Amino acid sequence: MKIAGITGLITLFKAFAAQAMGLAVAITLAWVSPALFHGAWRLALVQGVAAALWSNLFRQRYWWVPIHLLFMPTAIAMLTLNLPSGLYLLIALLLALVFWGTVKGDVPLFLSSTAVADTVAAIVERENANMFADLGAGIGSVAVPLAERRVLAVDAWECAPLPWLITAWRCRKLPNASVRRASLWGCNLACYEVVFAFLSPAVMAELGEKVRREMRPGSLFISSSFPIPDWEPESIVGIEDRRTTKLFCYRV
Repeated sequence: MKIAGITGLITLFKAFAAQAMGLAVAITLAWVSPALFHGAWRLALVQGVAAALWSNLFRQRYWWVPIHLLFMPTAIAMLTLNLPSGLYLLIALLLALVFWGTVKGDVPLFLSSTAVADTVAAIVERENANMFADLGAGIGSVAVPLAERRVLAVDAWECAPLPWLITAWRCRKLPNASVRRASLWGCNLACYEVVFAFLSPAVMAELGEKVRREMRPGSLFISSSFPIPDWEPESIVGIEDRRTTKLFCYRV
């Protein structure tokens, strides 16, 4: 958890630094060539491109590029619309409820496809598992269909308030599903035969240590899209969905 927290602070610092450097580039170009870069929209476009390039130099995750590109143009667009001031607070609160862990280095809300859920269900059936955990469950893209299809205990762990609420609502009539609003780092993995996660490369090394330390010998950990460094998977399952997802399966 300490490593993840430090990673989050570094990510936040890089984001602010990229925006600041992008603004510095835009101001410098406007000073050097006022006629060419006259106007707020041109400066916003230059600032966004420069911030995205700095983000790439800082080796931020790929999803930060569109955030940097659109941040300043979006801010100017909202100012020109003269929207009620309370709307900004509402948008900020909504984003915080959905992307609770993004600034800490976690992955944004990416939804697993139906094909991923089907494949995980087949693996769980093959493993003859009785206890399953979904770490960072989002809106229940994997946990809910798995609980609907199989008679096994499904624990969905999600710390972002709005996705947690959606998953809890979807599981309200599923007695074998438990939705926990808590950090996955506080989850004891010892009771699960199969654990699934779709998180971020930033946390995979630490998560791998947690899996090795807590899961019982013979149990299975499945990571969607992101491998664990320095751990050879037992198998890699390719899925024909929009993202051509790969499931990395690790036998403890």
